[in-house]
Amino acid sequence: MTFSSPWWLLGLLVVAAAVAGYLLLQRRRRRDVVRFTNLELLEKVAPKRPGWYRHLPAAALITALAVLTIALAGPQAEAKVPRNRATVMLVIDVSLSMQATDVEPTRLAAAQAAAKSFADQLTPGINLGLVSFAGTAAVLVSPTTDRTAVKRAVDSLKLSESTATGEAIFASMQSIESFSQSVAGAGGTGTEDAPPPARIVLMSDGKQTVPGPDGENEPRGAFTAARQAAEAKIPVSTISFGTEYGTIDIEGGRTRVAVDDASMKQIADLSGGQFFTAASEDELRRVYADLSEQIGYEVRRVDTSRPWLAGGALLLVVGLGSGLLLGRRLP
Repeated sequence: MTFSSPWWLLGLLVVAAAVAGYLLLQRRRRRDVVRFTNLELLEKVAPKRPGWYRHLPAAALITALAVLTIALAGPQAEAKVPRNRATVMLVIDVSLSMQATDVEPTRLAAAQAAAKSFADQLTPGINLGLVSFAGTAAVLVSPTTDRTAVKRAVDSLKLSESTATGEAIFASMQSIESFSQSVAGAGGTGTEDAPPPARIVLMSDGKQTVPGPDGENEPRGAFTAARQAAEAKIPVSTISFGTEYGTIDIEGGRTRVAVDDASMKQIADLSGGQFFTAASEDELRRVYADLSEQIGYEVRRVDTSRPWLAGGALLLVVGLGSGLLLGRRLP
């Protein structure tokens, strides 16, 4: 716990002085009783007092003073709070390898279901966009808080040839930049008009084929795009989706379409993002759930003085009430 105005804690010295004064007063009262030699007369003029609970009013009031002093110091604690401003581009591979059935019913169908779940799980303040890619990349939905538009676009995904992973990252970055400029130009100046933080979530099952399987470092390649994303402070979190045993039917023959973990991991490493693997729809949903938690919430220091104020007020009422009940007077 930290405090926004810690100098108020000096008030605890007053609390300590009150405790010392009360103890000194009790000791003096005991001494005066011992000096009173006529015990019969003492019983008549000073009837027997309640037991230990006679100290309850003073204890409650002193504790209330301590609690209210802490409340005035502005206690703060770390807490998860929903992000109100952030941009996420969800990027989904729709190359022909996504028709493989190693993930039931198919890789694409499982990816669509998990992506819609991801859209629903994100906190309302997140702007979510959608990019699909095969031989080229297309921005299907620009960043928006309208989840229905994103889910409708996910349902409309169609398979196509090739895998242009780098183009997908570049298209996502361009969409984020355009959205950030529109946000910054919508109002005057200040932190609320600064570009919101952004992230790309890339799900793919195979190695880049455009501009070529060995061309990730080319100007439009995946690794080049990942480096530029790092420079733009847009981490790319990658999900390698599928198994090593996936196959598809091409021209009457079975072609193996093993998942490519290595390139997905390198894209994440180069961009400063995270790398995940998923071999089933359930695993993919769990990955998306983890990402939605990370993206949708942030840890901030928040004011926690309200419980202290409430507790101090309650103790104050207890102290005053018990004083009137036990001694028929205020403590």
